[in-house]
Amino acid sequence: MKRSLSPQALIVGVILAAALIGLFWTPFDPLKISFSARFKPPGGAYLLGTDEFGRDELSRLMTGAGNSVWISCLTVLFSVTIGTSIGVLTGFIRGWTDHIVMAFINALLAFPGLLLALALLAVFGANQYGIVLALGLAYTPSVTRIVRGTVLSLREKEFIESSRVLGNSELYTMFRHVLPNCIAPLTVLATSMFGWVILSESALSFLGLGVPPPAPTWGNMLAAARPYMAQASYLSIFPGLCIALTLLGINFLGDAVRDLLDPRMRGVA
Repeated sequence: MKRSLSPQALIVGVILAAALIGLFWTPFDPLKISFSARFKPPGGAYLLGTDEFGRDELSRLMTGAGNSVWISCLTVLFSVTIGTSIGVLTGFIRGWTDHIVMAFINALLAFPGLLLALALLAVFGANQYGIVLALGLAYTPSVTRIVRGTVLSLREKEFIESSRVLGNSELYTMFRHVLPNCIAPLTVLATSMFGWVILSESALSFLGLGVPPPAPTWGNMLAAARPYMAQASYLSIFPGLCIALTLLGINFLGDAVRDLLDPRMRGVA
């Protein structure tokens, strides 16, 4: 059955809207400390309560959404750009270049993405752009493998042979005929990767290796809430719900985009 984009797009749209609004406006200053307002329960002026420093939870969640979305967008853009370039070149040109590059890519794929990102963070440092580089390099091998596999299936097609017969250069054929046919699988992969990066960034922040405090992210908000789970459980519930709902929406959206772009699903009721 063909999926509709509406419910999935609604969940993702709400998260993106909250992130965008949080860049320009929040109900309170997410960094302002007010000891007189510590551990205010949800309700009243503080819709989702306050934390151990009296900071508004809703404001911090909105700002954290902006940080997570920004990091995810930069990471996905980095991985897709580098991975696609390597995948198209190695898959189309082949030869010894393909063997050497893919041996290195396979070696990187032997490491779990989060573990590789942890190692790279030791080099780049625990900051916003260090996370982008670390996660981007960790996910680039996956993009490269998928793009290379697509290119290998395309390079022997009739329209590629026709382009060669017409005298077009290899570079022209790659950019004019091969690369456009990689857009569909890349779109599905990028959608799914967005969710992977949000989860990885949250995990790194939870471990204290993400965006350094006091800047809020969903991961470091969860980490900070651990000592107060009995006293103020909402401090861990709301960031956890944000992560869970975001991943749920993105995964459903990725499935819907895949079905939409898969020719085998067209015409299926």
